[in-house]
Amino acid sequence: MRLRLNIRNKLLFSILLVLLVSYAILAITTFKSVNYALEAQVSRNLEENLHYAQSQLFARADLITYSLSQPTSAPPVLENIRMHNLPWLAGALQRWRKVIPFVEVLTLVDPQKRVLARVGSGKSDRLAGLGYMMEQAFRTRKTVVSTELVSREFLEQEGGIAITPNMLMENEAMVMVVAMPVFAADGTLIGGVLAGDIINNDPNLPFQVQEVFGKEVEVTITQRGHRIASSIAEEIASPVSIDTEIMKRLERRLTYRGEAKIGNKYYETVIAPIANQGGEVIGSLSVALSSDYFTRIKRDNMRNIMASGAIGVLLSFGLAYLLARRVSKPLTDLTRGVEQIEAGELGQRVVVTSRDEFGMLADSFNRMASTLYERERTITGKTRDLQRLNEDLEQRVGERTMALRIEMGMLEAILTSMAEGIVVTDRENRVTLFNPSAQKIFGLTPNRVMHQPIEQACDMGGFCMLLEHIDAVRAGEGPTPREEVLRVAGRKIKVSLSPLMDEAGGFAGVVMSIRDVTVEEEVDRMKTEFISTVSHELKTPLTSMKGSLQFILAKGKWLTQTERELLSVCQRNTDRLIRLINDILDISTIESGRMQFAFGQVSIGELVVYACEEIKGFAQGRNISIVSDVATDLPPVCADHDRLIQVFTNLLSNAVKFSPSGKTVLVSAIRTGNYVTVSVADMGKAIQWSDREKLFKKFQQLGSSDPRERSGTGLGLAICKEIVEQHHGRIFYESGAAGGNVFTFTIPVYEETLNER
Repeated sequence: MRLRLNIRNKLLFSILLVLLVSYAILAITTFKSVNYALEAQVSRNLEENLHYAQSQLFARADLITYSLSQPTSAPPVLENIRMHNLPWLAGALQRWRKVIPFVEVLTLVDPQKRVLARVGSGKSDRLAGLGYMMEQAFRTRKTVVSTELVSREFLEQEGGIAITPNMLMENEAMVMVVAMPVFAADGTLIGGVLAGDIINNDPNLPFQVQEVFGKEVEVTITQRGHRIASSIAEEIASPVSIDTEIMKRLERRLTYRGEAKIGNKYYETVIAPIANQGGEVIGSLSVALSSDYFTRIKRDNMRNIMASGAIGVLLSFGLAYLLARRVSKPLTDLTRGVEQIEAGELGQRVVVTSRDEFGMLADSFNRMASTLYERERTITGKTRDLQRLNEDLEQRVGERTMALRIEMGMLEAILTSMAEGIVVTDRENRVTLFNPSAQKIFGLTPNRVMHQPIEQACDMGGFCMLLEHIDAVRAGEGPTPREEVLRVAGRKIKVSLSPLMDEAGGFAGVVMSIRDVTVEEEVDRMKTEFISTVSHELKTPLTSMKGSLQFILAKGKWLTQTERELLSVCQRNTDRLIRLINDILDISTIESGRMQFAFGQVSIGELVVYACEEIKGFAQGRNISIVSDVATDLPPVCADHDRLIQVFTNLLSNAVKFSPSGKTVLVSAIRTGNYVTVSVADMGKAIQWSDREKLFKKFQQLGSSDPRERSGTGLGLAICKEIVEQHHGRIFYESGAAGGNVFTFTIPVYEETLNER
């Protein structure tokens, strides 16, 4: 069974969970912080205790140095040392020892380290040991202080006390040694004093440290790892020696800080090595605090933290309960209001007196209820309106559907009755439309090609050469629409291909318009032959008429002015008819393939000069200047000299004819790749867009307000186009950058043409 909790309990539990987690984190971090602070404090205390213990260890050496510096500098002492008054010096040593009674070793030597007097019972005039310290004191002329291990023999000879077993550790004792040189008044070295305090015989140092830092501090002095003085209880410390790993660290003259076991207890310790004058580690000085002391402090801290946490949790529980109750009551009221609105009581309102977020929520709820009430009324009204609109929409959809059906029927009838064939493919190159005209042209039935790949239809219809053009349209190559002329089964077919685009502008297929132009081509051929024949028949009598008119005008001096003008008009019209017939014969000859071209090496510059001279008279009559801007380094072209002159003459005469008086016609030529590009530019009125498509068609004359500009055959540009294409070039029109018109054609370079052939 799934437990269900209301918002108040959830809020209460959430607050308690947050508080418990917060208290737990706080307790853990506090405990860790206290432990860290405690450990840091203990570490600092141990360091301070160690420094104090070290100062106490060397304090007696300082006291010995101070106590001996006064008497050894007194004149009587210096005099007796110089005189080697041994009895007097022995008495002096006894007096000095009374001043520093803790000194067990006190010996006076001369500069050769021979004993002058000692407090011990030794009879030898040589030191039993530590001669190297006296030698260093003599050499440095300074007091030398060091902690040294001495043998039993040294203590028996130089010591002034009885030797007990407790003083020795493996027949050696640790002694704080002071070697002091003695100088005469003039600075001459006259001897030295060797004093020593046996540390093994002085267990009071650890307790002096305890008196300062408290009984929790344990101080121990060891000799070669074994205790010789300690504040730890005897039964705990007696069997204890320093751990081997710790000894290895001390032997490297490094201080050890960490936990160490002494007896059955663990201590936080700081152990410093004690080295002799030669740098050898001979013992250690350690300060320790029992781990029980730490444990007790940690336990007290944990107890205090847990007590504070428990009190905080109890107080937080009470506050959380009151807060959850206060927070949940407005939510409960809002819940009841929502349930009533859900039941359809849109007039329900919630009363919350607080000015906090709950009050704002209640106000928002009441505004929402009012808005819902108003919107419910609006929706009811809009629903009725939508019902009426839906009825109207259904009626309009029906009407539109009927109209679309009619349009589809019309489109189907148009496609069915069209003389041109229509073939449509989709983006997968499958045939989706194949109208009856296309069926008739290719001799295929719809059931054989519909929804089949266009490649399969091409194989069946024998028009596979169309595939490369379809692929070009699909790839977006070349101009669109793309027009091609094919021969299928002995018929000439003209195909126009255009891409079909979808709503997003993406490729959706190809639309092909197919027209059988076999009959048109035959009619055009017959028309051309008829015109050629008629023109040929007309040219002979017109030539005779022209000759007769020229003869009459040249010899008929008896003609009146009126008769001469009438004959001149006849001659001009005869010339016009002859030019028209010549143009018709030229284009007919070119189209029929009967015109012969004499290709050779031709200079464009010479052609331009010749053409300009030929048209110069006509240009001057119209006040037009012809300027040549042909490069001098142009290569020769492969062309028919006379036919290219005909192209230049036609283009220049048109430019002069359509240029305003006083303007300039510019002829230019440059090399472009394997071709020479020639341009003829005039400053006349630009040709309209609607007329540009029919510029190079036969019998086309552009509209003009000046009748003189219309006095032509309309075949000049068509002849130019045919001649240029026979030269494997192309001719095209562009509007000038600064106005006017530019006609441009290309002719292949002579060397490139020879290489291709």
